[in-house]
Amino acid sequence: MTFLPSPLRTALKLTCAAGLLVSLSALSAAAFDTRARAAYVLDQETDTVLLAKNADLALPPASMSKLMTLYVAFEAIRDGRLTLDERLPVSEHAMSYKGSTMFLNTQDRVRVEDLLRGIIVLSGNDACVVLAEALSPDGTEAGFARYMTKRAQEMGMENSTFANSNGWPAAGHRMSVEDLAILAEKLIEDFPQYYPLFAEREFEFDGRAPSNVRNRNPLLGLGIGADGLKTGHTSEAGYGLVGSAAQGDRRVIFVITGLDSTTARAEEAEAIVNWSFRQFAKKTVAKAGVPVAEAEVWRGAEATVGLVPAEDLNVLLPALAGREITGEVVYTGPIDAPIEKGQKLAELVLQPDELPEVRLPLVAEKDIPTGGFPVRVKTAAQVLVKRFISGPEASQ
Repeated sequence: MTFLPSPLRTALKLTCAAGLLVSLSALSAAAFDTRARAAYVLDQETDTVLLAKNADLALPPASMSKLMTLYVAFEAIRDGRLTLDERLPVSEHAMSYKGSTMFLNTQDRVRVEDLLRGIIVLSGNDACVVLAEALSPDGTEAGFARYMTKRAQEMGMENSTFANSNGWPAAGHRMSVEDLAILAEKLIEDFPQYYPLFAEREFEFDGRAPSNVRNRNPLLGLGIGADGLKTGHTSEAGYGLVGSAAQGDRRVIFVITGLDSTTARAEEAEAIVNWSFRQFAKKTVAKAGVPVAEAEVWRGAEATVGLVPAEDLNVLLPALAGREITGEVVYTGPIDAPIEKGQKLAELVLQPDELPEVRLPLVAEKDIPTGGFPVRVKTAAQVLVKRFISGPEASQ
């Protein structure tokens, strides 16, 4: 005869004074009313989505899709298939692109590092194609676009398809703002050695294009922590920006698109950064090793086991929060002994106002060995009582 474990929930109200949770009151951060057609704002460390508007809608990304070309190029450098000092030829196809370019011609052989800076700072359409043709499985930009689409799917970007390497208007060239945020986060985390390039405000390549030397990111130099990543604009897409800013130990990643002017893009981007840092604060909601609750133990030397965080648990909360927050500890139990210290047993579930649900892991505070003969006798008696009260469905 064995007892069937069942989902159990323990309601909690925890406070700063208890040393377990900082708090949340009825006050909440006001939602940001963006003018953008689509927008997405992510607090990187806590993985908290602060704003999502048409987040999974596949839209023309314009030059913001150049970030995918850069990611693939960084992978190639990491894997030894490309070097920063390598010089690449410029094809007629690459030279044929208009719009924002490095003014490359077929007589050029351009260093990879210059191409990267030309894409990031100057938004060079031609530079993208030079890298694309060098890395394409079949030597063509179209083949590179197909590879980018496949790679994006592998990275969890489910609403992205590419028709070219640079975001030039084309049927089927689409990305969602959520996908662009995923890509931005991966660029920051996977290639920190190259990320400082996104904060460069000027790049003069060979002196041949004095009218195109400045980074179009309107937030750089404003003193608000902005250090990337990429603007975009076409008549179909409107004005957009994939941005990131760091203040203290927090970093915010955001994407906006579909705005009607460079002024609107600059104003909206700065407002989002200020809102993200001023209206939300990272707080430690539970300390490592400090019990949050107890779980019932089945056939153990002890009847309960403490549930603790393995490490400090940080959550983003409205900055004007009060001193209490309610939540639940959820686990399937009673938990069968033996139990090992550090074994994941439960989740602390919080639902802050205006923010997504937060689920944080809890582990066993200590070892709980299997109980001896008296414990087994007591357990059997408990099963019989439970079966008598609840009926046969309580056991099998």
